Amino acid sequence: MKSTANPYAYGALAAEKYIKDWGIAALPIDPFAIAAEFKITVAAKPASNAGVSGMLIRVGNEFAIAYAMHIDNEPFQRYSVGHELGHYFLPGHPEAVLDARGVHESRAQFTSKDRYEMEADGFAAGLLMPRHLFFPALERAGQGLAAVENLGTLCKTSLHATAIRYAQCTREPAAIIVSVGDKIDQCFMSEALKAVDGIDWLHKREAVPRNTPTFAFNQDAESVRRAVRIEAGSNLQDWFGGRRRIAIDEDVIGLGSYGKTLTVLYNIAVPEPEEEEDEAALIESWTPRFKR
Repeated sequence: MKSTANPYAYGALAAEKYIKDWGIAALPIDPFAIAAEFKITVAAKPASNAGVSGMLIRVGNEFAIAYAMHIDNEPFQRYSVGHELGHYFLPGHPEAVLDARGVHESRAQFTSKDRYEMEADGFAAGLLMPRHLFFPALERAGQGLAAVENLGTLCKTSLHATAIRYAQCTREPAAIIVSVGDKIDQCFMSEALKAVDGIDWLHKREAVPRNTPTFAFNQDAESVRRAVRIEAGSNLQDWFGGRRRIAIDEDVIGLGSYGKTLTVLYNIAVPEPEEEEDEAALIESWTPRFKR
């Protein structure tokens, strides 16, 4: 499989192919068992540097994976091992990422802009949540944050990673926003939402729209730390602009010590083109005309 312009997508597709080739047909998928199958030793290890989530280590022809102990969280550890498996399995990765000692330290969880780290992030997501298994589960999971939580429980993945996969796989218009205080950190839009005409894309470091429930939620850092959650109504125009005010649902939850807020935008009733034409005609018919 050749690398694509989207490193994350390339990594995810590669992992999904491995899952099919290995005959794994049910969730959850165990990255520790996969490592053991390939005789890769996996062990917990104190991180030598802050922010390190995992390590790939080569001694001679033998490989090992170490995952950081500073976050005592099973989904985080599973994702970290999946990320290192990406460095092991993806073509060219061992040669590119291992240093002279045969060691590579990863900072996973969607923060790096390095191509190899992005590919390994995609690999971890595709490994733990392969689209052909994740999508049927998504269809039964419900909506919004509840759906993300149900899928995370099934896949044993974090809210953050699961929410991103939810946005990538759902057929419905939806968006996942990760924010810190009054700034956007990440935005993931479903394909159906991307196709909506006239809306803007949100970018990193843009301001969280002031009249949204997320903005109000983020004013209380304690709510973020305590993983408080709210369910509220919102408006698509407030988030993404455009000419129409479309009512949507906005679920918000603090991500605890991670220090960020996760927002799920969903239940977005985008009008069909013919509905917009009918409304335009109605407005035109009610517009007064004055003789000069």
